[in-house]
Amino acid sequence: MVPFLDLHAQYETIRADIDAAVARVIRDSAFIQGPELKAFERDFSLWCGRQETVGVHAGSTALMFALTAAGVGPGDEVITVPNSFIATAEAVSHVGATPVFVDVDPKTLLMDAALLEQVVTERTRAVTPVHLFGTPVPMEPICAFAEKHGLVVIEDAAQAHGAKWQGKPVGSFGQYACYSFYPGKNLGTFGEGGAVTTDDVERAAYLRKLRNHGSSEKYLHDMVGWNARMGGLQAAVLAAKLPHLDAWNASRRSHAAAYREALQSLPLTFVGVPSGAEPVHHIFAVRTPKRDELQRSLTERGIATGVHYPVTIHLQRAYAHLGKGPGSFPEA
Repeated sequence: MVPFLDLHAQYETIRADIDAAVARVIRDSAFIQGPELKAFERDFSLWCGRQETVGVHAGSTALMFALTAAGVGPGDEVITVPNSFIATAEAVSHVGATPVFVDVDPKTLLMDAALLEQVVTERTRAVTPVHLFGTPVPMEPICAFAEKHGLVVIEDAAQAHGAKWQGKPVGSFGQYACYSFYPGKNLGTFGEGGAVTTDDVERAAYLRKLRNHGSSEKYLHDMVGWNARMGGLQAAVLAAKLPHLDAWNASRRSHAAAYREALQSLPLTFVGVPSGAEPVHHIFAVRTPKRDELQRSLTERGIATGVHYPVTIHLQRAYAHLGKGPGSFPEA
């Protein structure tokens, strides 16, 4: 059997590091926030090239908090893409705004910046490009569009830990970037976890209050917040894994190159990588008109696969009210 992802195999390679980190949290009873989270936030900021990292309990929460910090709320619009996990749009909905979709480049499946001018309105407040499958979105035209219209750029880097665009880490282009540390991600917790990164120190302090019931001092609450704290155990696991991530990502790139070489004679379409991008291959995706047939064949041979994503966001029942039916975004 070839599993889609073998997290136990990864654990075995760093068992000593993980066990020591977990034991330290248990010894110190530092289960909620605490020194392990501070250490991870510091290390991840340095690794990402940003001033601040704010750890929260899920990537979905990170997206919602970034929008909140950016002042996005009821009546506003946020431009993004429909071929992402639903959390990208859910976060927009949870702050009372409306997701507005644009189609994607047919080769890379990433946001087509040329379409942004067609959907911007006086209600648009932010644009959220998605670094899908760990492939960087070309950021210059998106940032230029945002600057022209006075918009905030919030990068959805949930699948792109360590990816680079033109030699610069993704997540360092917009005002905010959001990461998921779901167990299957390139950098994953042993549960749920997420983070917002930013260079805005004041907004980072706001986010730390927001995740902790609006409080920076116990039992004193400056605002209505959330219980969205990252636990000490999860932070310790992430801190133990982070030093290995560059090597893991390099291995993924090597494996992806081997797949492309070995499979090039087959009737498959590889997802394109923009020139200047250094992906981290969270997912190695191929396209074929015989998708279901191919998946069944591989399953019969003990090879696990996944479909990312079988139904685009605009065709989900949760977003039927937007009125974007089949054919609205043909490339997505």
